[in-house]
Amino acid sequence: MKILLFGKTGQLGNACLAALGNHQLVALDRAAADFSQPEQVAQAVMRERPDIVVNACAYTAVDRAESEQALAFAVNRDSVAAMAGACAELDIPCIHVSTDYVFRGDGSEPYREPDPTDPQGVYGRSKLEGEQQLQAANPRHVILRTSWVFSAHGNNFVKTMLRLGRERDQLGVVGDQLGNPTFAGDIAGVIAHLVQDYSDRGELPWGIYHCSSNGTCSWFEFAQEIFQRAEARGMLEAAPAVNRITTADFPTPAKRPAYSVLDLSRLEAYLGRPMPDWREGLDSVLETLAQEATAAN
Repeated sequence: MKILLFGKTGQLGNACLAALGNHQLVALDRAAADFSQPEQVAQAVMRERPDIVVNACAYTAVDRAESEQALAFAVNRDSVAAMAGACAELDIPCIHVSTDYVFRGDGSEPYREPDPTDPQGVYGRSKLEGEQQLQAANPRHVILRTSWVFSAHGNNFVKTMLRLGRERDQLGVVGDQLGNPTFAGDIAGVIAHLVQDYSDRGELPWGIYHCSSNGTCSWFEFAQEIFQRAEARGMLEAAPAVNRITTADFPTPAKRPAYSVLDLSRLEAYLGRPMPDWREGLDSVLETLAQEATAAN
């Protein structure tokens, strides 16, 4: 199986490098396929002619998207459309990663795949339109909607909290937004399962799946867990005091969903197993970061 992976330097792309290593993998970064230039993305597909395409590339700067709308839509919609069109021309399936931000975020029950979408910001709209372009261009697709991604690689909430935990005695963290923290390795594991299944059978159960780690919490509870586990590992001399604040206390250019919990039942039925709990992924990330810190010293 020859796999073309877009976005190899991001959190998910980096995790996919390890998860897909037993296949012939062509992994491209921005220099090789710039998603702000849709024609480069289509050209990469036509040039490489893989058996399957995995897109882990996205514009994910949620607040900056409000002032960089053209760039967000170029990356998240137009290049996805170009990728999908090239794949359809060559009869190649796509695995594409989307987001919980396609929903309005004011629900009280976990969002299912068929639930109405209503994104509240540029980032969410650009990702939803990317989904729609992919669906229209290439019926042989799997879209994985995920949320609150973290890993030992790149920039994310876990690493930000660890940095702030070393700098401050106390900090405020939003406690009225609920979601699923998701270890990038868990998403990469699902992608590897899909790729292997396609390699074995030549088909997949196409469509949209919600793909996050298991477990629901607020950002406040997420931060508490990070500090507790990091302190226990000796990564922090003392955990800072964490104060629960509201969304209104921490205004941002883009509106954040108050509730973005995803229903995983469709994905778990396909996998035949539950998704791992996010705390397992957190332990894995902290272990990796601790090892890296030891090696650096």
